[in-house]
Amino acid sequence: MMIQPKRLFDAVAHQLQFFPQPDMLVSKTDGTWKPVSTKEVEQTVNRLSAGLLSLGVSGNDHTAEGADKVAIISNNRPEWVYADLAVQQIGGILVPLYPTTNPIEVQFILNDAAVKYIFVSNTELYEKIKEMMKDIPSLKSIYTFDEVPGAEHWTKVTDMANDALLQQVEAIKPTIDEEQVVTIIYTSGTTGTPKGVMLTHRNILSNVYNSKESFPFPDAPDAKVLSFLPLNHIFEKMCTYIYLFSGISVYYAESLDKIGDNLKEVKPDGFTTVPRLLEKVYEKIMSKGHELTGIKRALFFWAVALGKKYDNNISGGWWYNLQLALANKLIFSKWREALGNNISFIVTGGAACQENLLRIFTAARVPVYEGYGPTENSPVISVNRRDKRENTRFGTTGPVITGQEVKLTEEGEILVKGPSVMKGYYKRPDLTAETVIDGWLYTGDIGTFVDGKFLKITDRKKELFKTSGGKYVAPQPIENKCKESPFIEQIMVIGSERKFVAALIVPSLNRLKQWMTQNNIPFTTVEEAIKNKEVLAMYEKVVEKYNALFNHVEQIKKFELLPKEWGVETGEMTPKLSLKRKAIMEKYKDVVERIYAV
Repeated sequence: MMIQPKRLFDAVAHQLQFFPQPDMLVSKTDGTWKPVSTKEVEQTVNRLSAGLLSLGVSGNDHTAEGADKVAIISNNRPEWVYADLAVQQIGGILVPLYPTTNPIEVQFILNDAAVKYIFVSNTELYEKIKEMMKDIPSLKSIYTFDEVPGAEHWTKVTDMANDALLQQVEAIKPTIDEEQVVTIIYTSGTTGTPKGVMLTHRNILSNVYNSKESFPFPDAPDAKVLSFLPLNHIFEKMCTYIYLFSGISVYYAESLDKIGDNLKEVKPDGFTTVPRLLEKVYEKIMSKGHELTGIKRALFFWAVALGKKYDNNISGGWWYNLQLALANKLIFSKWREALGNNISFIVTGGAACQENLLRIFTAARVPVYEGYGPTENSPVISVNRRDKRENTRFGTTGPVITGQEVKLTEEGEILVKGPSVMKGYYKRPDLTAETVIDGWLYTGDIGTFVDGKFLKITDRKKELFKTSGGKYVAPQPIENKCKESPFIEQIMVIGSERKFVAALIVPSLNRLKQWMTQNNIPFTTVEEAIKNKEVLAMYEKVVEKYNALFNHVEQIKKFELLPKEWGVETGEMTPKLSLKRKAIMEKYKDVVERIYAV
């Protein structure tokens, strides 16, 4: 008889007892999907734990400071989960990092956490860490998941396992307490030194079970998901444990570029994502729509227009429903095919999702559910539900999930209390004391309750800015609305301590090229196109259209078009694909000054 799961690593024993899977974790090797069974996962994880013990990794006194730290920088793959589980069940603490984290931050994190060993996925990351090893005194060795010449492969650690060490692993497991820190996740945010968020087994596991009950995620041993959001992000990690405790098979996408192919091959029941990736999918679909001609083009845009009017709570009437059924048969069926034809849920978080996308995809029978929560809450606070229509509201992040208490301060800041609230920031009691007061986590997000039930995020507290006229402006709602335009790829609203609100706009290049061709305007380079008078006049009209939806003080008075898309590698976006406002302001300070030059 297995005891009630109290630790994350109990997921393997739980799955073995209730629904052992032939394909617990699946990845693509040499062009073929290779499944790993629950039993194989258990054996590999135990052997990896034993090998880590042989290397001297230990929970020591089981405190956050005392327990040994093991880091991981890798794409999503079964080995990521093996390492996570193996470190946990001997009392170590996993420190996950984004593969895109810059070297200065990587070095800071590895030193701050005094990491002993690190697992990396490939040659590039191996070289990156090897280069800085001399400046990280605690780091003893690097192990790679890929075969890298000159590097030690991770199987060298599993090969250290023997019967005595495996027995030791079994003896240690019951001593791991649910209140022990299981991971330290460093959040860089948009400014400042990374902060290590300490999360315990109880923090994450309570969020797993509360999300499972609320969303709901029933046990579904025949279901499968595609995983591509970075596993070092708490949203994907927590969801992975939902899948493991529910018997859902996890397939790992080969890369972001291959998601489209992998969806068709795997035909998953669902996946988690961030709005930016959904926007990319939508832009690709719309771009193909613009290439159509005649009746096919007319039908495509007729279906999209119907989708934009969709409301899951209010019936459009028999005539609308009849048209939507026809649109689903003729047009949206092709969208579903492109996603594998089997999607019953997509959960999006990390940033606000455009309401238009939620309406259109859900109308197309690809239901997208928006949720919300910070790393410091393990993470989910609220999510739209798939059980009942009345528990979903487009444009909100849904009702608060079971187990969370939420209240708003006078200025609208969201506070949450419950078992998922972090233990604190690693080695930063000062920051912890500012962020968690009397058990309430101050999220830094501004929100409101719609109809007293649905939580709606209106902005980040620190992103609100004041114009020189003393008026407060929330940039996110303006940006989200403007991004509904097919001509706008990315936008950042500016105006702090300035006379008026302005914007930096990255045009949607494909759509702009199509428009220029249709209007007989020759396209030479992006740089030339964004200076073209007719192009600028068209963008004026686009901005004016959205300005009409906002108060005078919030309206964009001037804008500049920029030639290059913002990205993580180029430093303008966080790995969660949120804008790094400070970095963008710094990079384009000349452009900003030009906007405000009188």
